[in-house]
Amino acid sequence: MKKIAFVMLVIMVLCSATLAFAETRIRCASTTSTQNSGLFDYILPIFEKKTGIKIDIVAVGTGAAIEIGKRGDADVVFVHAKEQELKAVEEGYFVNRHDVMYNDFVVIGPSSDPAKIKGMKSASEVFKKIAENSAFFVSRGDNSGTHTKELSLWKKANIDPKGGSRKGDKVHLTHLQKWYLEVGQGMEKTQRIADEKRAYTLTDRGTWLATKDKDKLEMVIVLEGDPILFNQYGIMAVNPQRHKHVKYKDAMELINWIISKEGQYAIASFRDKHGNQLFIPNAK
Repeated sequence: MKKIAFVMLVIMVLCSATLAFAETRIRCASTTSTQNSGLFDYILPIFEKKTGIKIDIVAVGTGAAIEIGKRGDADVVFVHAKEQELKAVEEGYFVNRHDVMYNDFVVIGPSSDPAKIKGMKSASEVFKKIAENSAFFVSRGDNSGTHTKELSLWKKANIDPKGGSRKGDKVHLTHLQKWYLEVGQGMEKTQRIADEKRAYTLTDRGTWLATKDKDKLEMVIVLEGDPILFNQYGIMAVNPQRHKHVKYKDAMELINWIISKEGQYAIASFRDKHGNQLFIPNAK
């Protein structure tokens, strides 16, 4: 009997090892906000249970995530810089891009609001006032989707935060670099640095709502609601014609689920502990 039990145990171990070896895993390069907010921890177990496909997340800035996909070091990319995404699709690096969901960007700052911008409605005017007051501003500085949006807001305000303000072809030097700090960090770490420096920063609402209590941030939203702060997220598969080794079929299972009624419902159902909806699904 002991011998039979031992044989059965060996068989079970071998079967488990075979199943583990056969397990399907794909790699998703994604912006940090989908990870920091807790969205992936909420929706991916639903997908994994349904399909048996495990997702390994590489959470970096959008620019870095797109580069990972371009190199073929991921199977699918989930980011939030639509112009960059469409350009990469046009260049042949990705296929089957879809809008997935959106939220918005907000400017947060110390409750003392040294630049007196709380209550203002225009992002351009807010960024101008931050510059005029030489109020400290922390930038992600990492080519992420948030950093890309931030740079576009400075440009729209005719401000060069690294050295001056622009009016047409004329540059008015104001040594703004003294108050402008690029940190090369993800969104949550950037928020913490801004809190320590009593500075302003641009963040996505999902990360802000999910982390402000956990990180004990003594900051408040000072700007929200300008339509220019709209924040669209998209998903796309790495082109299998460019990288033969990618798991395109499994990547498309994830994409098709994310944009399906079930996936969109899962995204809509995700809330923070106060009941706030962090992302609004809008797949087409």
